[in-house]
Amino acid sequence: MLKVKNINVYYDAIHAIKDVSFKVNEGEIVTLIGANGAGKTTILHTVSGLMKAKSGEISFQKQKIDHLEAHKLLQLGIAHVPEGRRVFAEMTVQENLELGAFTKKDKKAIKRNFEMVYEKFPRLKERRKQIAGTLSGGEQQMLAIGRALMSEPKLLLMDEPSMGLAPILVQEIFNIIKEINAAGTTILLVEQNANMALSIAHRAYVLETGKVVLEGNAKDLLGNDEVRKAYLG
Repeated sequence: MLKVKNINVYYDAIHAIKDVSFKVNEGEIVTLIGANGAGKTTILHTVSGLMKAKSGEISFQKQKIDHLEAHKLLQLGIAHVPEGRRVFAEMTVQENLELGAFTKKDKKAIKRNFEMVYEKFPRLKERRKQIAGTLSGGEQQMLAIGRALMSEPKLLLMDEPSMGLAPILVQEIFNIIKEINAAGTTILLVEQNANMALSIAHRAYVLETGKVVLEGNAKDLLGNDEVRKAYLG
């Protein structure tokens, strides 16, 4: 479904991503793990069109996409749940979700998507008229995920969904990620909590200083001594 081939990304003179290649097959959860500064978020930004690679190729459903703007990628079916949630703090929950559906013209589909999001996140339904900036961290994360789901994505990019959340909420968010995947959405997950990420993913790639140093079945990597020592404590 998604193929990333030999991409190189720079921040001015800094070579942040070095010849990175990976793929995500339809129906999978694939996770990118690595220490802070390994390049995980930069890769997601490059896939979703927020940054451009200097070289290399990205294709989605056999279509080359590395030249496309972010809003065009959303129309193709790639949605991004950014690091730090980035909800529209001055708007209500309902308005945030409406913005997630801006690519949709079919009113019935939008209504159906609202129902799906509110069924998945009953707390958002209770707070639909509440200003998003007044929600708790966990509720804002749910809103950021719900907003992305409003566009009916085929591929969902998720950047650090558990960051700053209490352990009980982390478990809840990961259960939701599994549910979204089981319902048919493919997921590319970037996550600091390597243990949780590997426990729900099908496959994983380990990044170090902008390079892929290890890849494989997530369960195998969970039992890998090197990985355990470096990322699982």
